[in-house]
Amino acid sequence: MDIATVLGIVLGSAFILISIFMGGGIGAFIDAPSMMIVVGGTIAATLIMYPLGDVINSIKVAMKAFFGKPENPQEIIEKIVELAMKARKESIIALENEPIEHPFLKKGIQLIVDGASADLVKTILGTDIDYMKQRHKSGQGIFKGMGSAAPAFGMIGTLIGLIQMLRSLNDPSSIGPAMAVALITTFYGAILANLIFNPIATKLSNKSEEEVLIREMIIEGVLSILEGENPKIIRQKLESFIPPKLRMEEGGGEGK
Repeated sequence: MDIATVLGIVLGSAFILISIFMGGGIGAFIDAPSMMIVVGGTIAATLIMYPLGDVINSIKVAMKAFFGKPENPQEIIEKIVELAMKARKESIIALENEPIEHPFLKKGIQLIVDGASADLVKTILGTDIDYMKQRHKSGQGIFKGMGSAAPAFGMIGTLIGLIQMLRSLNDPSSIGPAMAVALITTFYGAILANLIFNPIATKLSNKSEEEVLIREMIIEGVLSILEGENPKIIRQKLESFIPPKLRMEEGGGEGK
């Protein structure tokens, strides 16, 4: 579980609720029609912008922001170096039955075991990365779209409330409460956009960049094994893909 994502949403919600209670209570901030306009309108707009299947799939994508287990690049490097040592001592064919957990690395090793050339390996694995980026981009786009739609429907709800308020100007006592209700929809839209949708879209974008970098590192490692490079050189080459601090923490103090 990504503690930072959960903690951020919980803390953000808590600070908002505390400030509301300190200001006089939460009752004035609960309005069902306003919530229906913002939530319902955002969902409707999202369904118009994207196919139903993509919207449903975005829920699974969002779970990565909360429960996605980050890949450990140092463990992958160690596995690639281990495979490189075995290939040099025996042969590339000897890697065929080697247990490999990472599916992308497993696919790359299978390609070179089957006799694929370096160019073909680059093409096949590079295409996999391109399609992965496209899938991730679709999920990020849905949340970015929801982040744009929520404040817009908040404003629509405010306009509806203002129109209703202006129709009752003959009753001065109702103007204050009516104005408060009119502004609640903008409040809802701003909260959903800036605490939920946009942060999740950014989190997914960051995770996607990390996954792409690791896969590019794997391609380099697979090609290095194919070329028969020294495992020590392969380790140094692959560790250049990750920050020195990460090497130090995950690689037993090797980086500085």
